[in-house]
Amino acid sequence: MNIQEYISSGIIESYVLGLASPEERVEFDKMCELYPELREARTNFERSIEKQAFQNSISPPAGSKDRIWSAIQQSTVESTKVITMEPRQGRSTGLRWFAAAAVALLLLASYFAYTLYTKNRALQARIEHNDSLINKMTEGEKIMHNPNVMVVNMVGLKGSSSSANVYWDSTSTDVYMVVKNMPKLPSDKQYQLWALIGSKPVNLGLFDLPESNVVLKMKNTQEADAFAITIENRGNSGGPDLGQLQSMGKAKL
Repeated sequence: MNIQEYISSGIIESYVLGLASPEERVEFDKMCELYPELREARTNFERSIEKQAFQNSISPPAGSKDRIWSAIQQSTVESTKVITMEPRQGRSTGLRWFAAAAVALLLLASYFAYTLYTKNRALQARIEHNDSLINKMTEGEKIMHNPNVMVVNMVGLKGSSSSANVYWDSTSTDVYMVVKNMPKLPSDKQYQLWALIGSKPVNLGLFDLPESNVVLKMKNTQEADAFAITIENRGNSGGPDLGQLQSMGKAKL
């Protein structure tokens, strides 16, 4: 027999994939005992299947965790059925179990790759957030050292512990604020900054309690005799609730 023609006939693929007839399998096993090159070709094909299974992994889409674990459990059940119901198929049964295990490993690798990708995205978001805070703090330092900027110290009123600093550039009319101490409000409430011009309050913007030392850019004003902070309903579009006046500071020109 020409062993190379036998190898090229496709018998190796049929044998390894469990497609060969019982007679062909018996003959193939005998031939493997006689020809080392046939055994080597069979081993190489088995390894190529294993390698391909691991190389074809892809990152799963978001929300795939449950489907992955379900597939892994199903693969385990199917491989157990193969072993239990087909004990006499020998190497074919072992190969099928290996294929099921390879799929499970592939899915596990994909899941861990997706988990790592998610953690990296979260880390990148934190880095970008920290960079934003640093930029705002740097901007605040520039404002504080600007000779045209007036610092208005906002002190608590009526037993309120609220305090803040308003930085008003009377040249550019820019208004910035740094919260020093303010209680956290319910979700339906917001703080609001006002410029008092004569007896008229002018809205300089609503704001939520920021992170410590963050510079808030408020609305501009050309004039101000004083600044005040009140607690208002979220999205307030009317005047100030003077019963909720928290802090005030006089502007000295």
